[in-house]
Amino acid sequence: MTVVISTIETLRATLDKALDSVGLVPTMGALHAGHLSLIQQAKQENGCVVVSIFVNPLQFGQGEDYAKYPRNLASDRQICEEAGVDIIFAPAVDQIYGIGEITQVIPPESMTSVLCGRLRLGHFTGLATVVTKLLNIVQPHRIYFGQKDGQQLAIVRRLIRDLNFVTEVVACPTRRSPSGLALSSRNQYLTPDQLVTAASLYQALQVAESAFRAGEVAVNALTSLAQNSLSPDVDLEYVELVDLETLQPLANAKNLSMLAIAARVGGTRLIDNIVLN
Repeated sequence: MTVVISTIETLRATLDKALDSVGLVPTMGALHAGHLSLIQQAKQENGCVVVSIFVNPLQFGQGEDYAKYPRNLASDRQICEEAGVDIIFAPAVDQIYGIGEITQVIPPESMTSVLCGRLRLGHFTGLATVVTKLLNIVQPHRIYFGQKDGQQLAIVRRLIRDLNFVTEVVACPTRRSPSGLALSSRNQYLTPDQLVTAASLYQALQVAESAFRAGEVAVNALTSLAQNSLSPDVDLEYVELVDLETLQPLANAKNLSMLAIAARVGGTRLIDNIVLN
């Protein structure tokens, strides 16, 4: 049976009794098949699986969708029960951050000022802060992230290395709908027509990937191919090629570089990426 815990004190007391390795799947809830794949991987590799459900206000900027971000703990609990999750950690905001000013964790500017960081000011500081707190609270052996948000994944890896956490980061493949659209909690904002439009993000990345495999390495050529393959109803924010680890822009594509895209379909912001190999 899955236990729902809302306080740090109770979670720590419960985990103190865990005899096996602990795997943490951090989420903001609104769980879908992508989250489920992380949970399944964690189940395979750990004796105790903790899923955190916390809509982190520090990751939302002014005018973003914090207030309307989907929240349905009952549905999330059912998914976790069926997947065999041991513990759901679902704290309130004041349980995580208390009241008043807090210490925040600031990742390297070189990693937060590119890609999504240009417009989502403060987002990755919010990410780094809550991940650091969860690592300290849960003290997991492994922490699980999807590859869909490549910038997030790179920043978490750097954080864990720089702050000398012993937790292993496990990256899991992006789960997709049959159309190729990367699964996201925000997909539920899209209409049926917009879901079709949104699928062109991955299709555009695939066009560029095919060109790379055929020998094209010029960044301008690859990004232009992707851009020109998008549906006209996509409002493109960026399509860029960066180093997978450092997130720095590349002049030429190479193996294990990341082609990343962000765009809006209707009012919904979507991201995706492909690792060229």
